[in-house]
Amino acid sequence: MLIDSIIQTEPDYSHELALKARGAQVVAGVDEAGRGPLAGPVVVSAVVLDPHNIPAGLNDSKKLNEEQREALFEQIIASAMVSVVVAPPSIILSHNIRGATLWAMAQAARNLCLVPDRVLIDGRDVPMGLPCEGLALVGGDGRSVSIAAASIVAKVTRDRMCQVMDCDAPDFGFGGHKGYSTPQHMKALSEHGPCRHHREAFAPVAAAWERVRSLVA
Repeated sequence: MLIDSIIQTEPDYSHELALKARGAQVVAGVDEAGRGPLAGPVVVSAVVLDPHNIPAGLNDSKKLNEEQREALFEQIIASAMVSVVVAPPSIILSHNIRGATLWAMAQAARNLCLVPDRVLIDGRDVPMGLPCEGLALVGGDGRSVSIAAASIVAKVTRDRMCQVMDCDAPDFGFGGHKGYSTPQHMKALSEHGPCRHHREAFAPVAAAWERVRSLVA
């Protein structure tokens, strides 16, 4: 397992080029969206960029607005090799949030249509089960354009899934807060109890389930 924790202000293609200089031909970037919310899936994407057709403006998805993310999402899908894996609340419950995220990261890398020679991963953890050696980059979505692209694909995919969740469970407002513990979400959780999209082991959801059980006991 390799970890690189140097802080960088803007993502570029230097990490990919360094790996290619050492013999790697296919370098993938991997990132997730949705580790913190109380509801919905964790979504992971793996992206292999075309070095001759890298979309301009790639950056950490959190530094982009929705319009920018949507536009870049379309460019990434059109020009790069992309894989997406979703870990629903049931997987989060059985694996815990960290385990579910690492599982999805490994699956996303393995699901690419070409086997990567190296995988760049946002964060400190390199998951088991990768098809090749992985390099963890702390703050990687702000350092590697491949990871930045993966962060955008994961974020846009998850946000779109939250819109579907909103239609399925309109009392909770998932389309707005995306499952995070906003005052609106906490109020709805208290009034209606958890729904099937909530993560049972997360403390506010577990407490809400206990209140529901006490009322029917």
